Amino acid sequence: MKKALIALLAMMLVVALVPAASAGAGGGPKPDYFVDETKLPFDALAGATAYWGVHKGAGYRIEVPDNWNGDLVMWAHGFRGSGLELTVDNHPLRPFLIANGYAWASSSYSRNDYDITTGVQDTHALAQRFNGIVGNPDKVYLVGASMGGHITAVSIEQYPNMYDGAMPFCGVLGDYELFDYFLDFNLAAQQLGTGSSMYPIDAATYLFGTVPAIKANLEAFPGGWPVVLNADGTNLKSLTEIRSGGDRPNFDEAWFFWNTFPNFASGPGNFLFDLAVGDGTLPRSPGVGLDNTDAVYQFDADPAFTAEEQSLNDSIFRIEADPQGRHKNGLAQVPVISGDISIPVLTLHNLGDLFVPVHNEIAYAERVAANGKSDLLVQRAIRGVSHCGFTPTELATAFVELTAWVEFGVKPAGDNWLDASVVAAPDFGCQFTDFDTPGGHILATPCP
Repeated sequence: MKKALIALLAMMLVVALVPAASAGAGGGPKPDYFVDETKLPFDALAGATAYWGVHKGAGYRIEVPDNWNGDLVMWAHGFRGSGLELTVDNHPLRPFLIANGYAWASSSYSRNDYDITTGVQDTHALAQRFNGIVGNPDKVYLVGASMGGHITAVSIEQYPNMYDGAMPFCGVLGDYELFDYFLDFNLAAQQLGTGSSMYPIDAATYLFGTVPAIKANLEAFPGGWPVVLNADGTNLKSLTEIRSGGDRPNFDEAWFFWNTFPNFASGPGNFLFDLAVGDGTLPRSPGVGLDNTDAVYQFDADPAFTAEEQSLNDSIFRIEADPQGRHKNGLAQVPVISGDISIPVLTLHNLGDLFVPVHNEIAYAERVAANGKSDLLVQRAIRGVSHCGFTPTELATAFVELTAWVEFGVKPAGDNWLDASVVAAPDFGCQFTDFDTPGGHILATPCP
């Protein structure tokens, strides 16, 4: 478990993101991104050949087994911050893919930051580059995590003839709804914890003045946060559960974990509060993209307002996205995912992920259903509290079943995110969670 926790915290330093002003946003000059080509070479696994280089400003790696089965598996990586160096990582399924005859390719993208458009275009460009280096693949699969899940979902809608199957896991499949969730948590915490709320905020004042006051005012006694809460603290916890995906197993452990352990930015236990630091703009956006004008804040599943819920909704700060802050079509700014899919898609998500919460799966399922394409979507709930923490068994099993679906029409089993009673059931998330891998899922609730 200790090794898994260390790995998770290290990962957070790589994937953490907040809505914030970005260099080059809104049409400004592009930062001087660069690829250190000395870091691109890598040793091929036994029985495979490695390729690397720079294509259209992005670094890349490709690996092809000697017994190549003709299929290519692209990898879309997650958020890498706003630094200038562009880096490439190996496919998370690499050993499995090479052992089973699949080639893989991974791009650094030619820009960092939360730049979905560049990720989509550069991943597509690398898939085309593969044709010139190796040959035309029979089938192309796209796998992506976190922000890479957003890139994956947009890619298969923008380039429907390029990809044959997709596997986004822990993905930002609700696009702007993720950033609105960050806003919701912090505004509600402010309002319930201090009696007022605002956005944007001064980072230092908020994190080192307001946040400690919020915690002190929401705990039942000194030192009780986040476990022993008073009535307002309990309401914040319940609101967070609802806004992050609804009543479900493994939320209590998730609330404890995300408000206690992650040591990032302003310190342990502040991770969810750190997500408020920014001005509400996103890469390529000419204005604020956050919006809670139509948000309804509740502490339970009953749509009728209690007096406390009415008071919160009447008093909480409201912010409206700028008219040009969001675009619904194409690759402008942060692309919206329509859910109009044309190929098989299999997703995975941890029930206790409060960084990119499972509400993203619900939003995606709703959009796919609205397009009449639910027959092309399979989703799997995994028990655990980490972001993008899945065992090799879970990922490999899902990929094998995705390829069988694409190749032979055998649709895999999945979970139903659209039935709240199913999601709230004690056994939700049990069917596809790998409990056998030691340290595979920290704070995963056992199954009945």
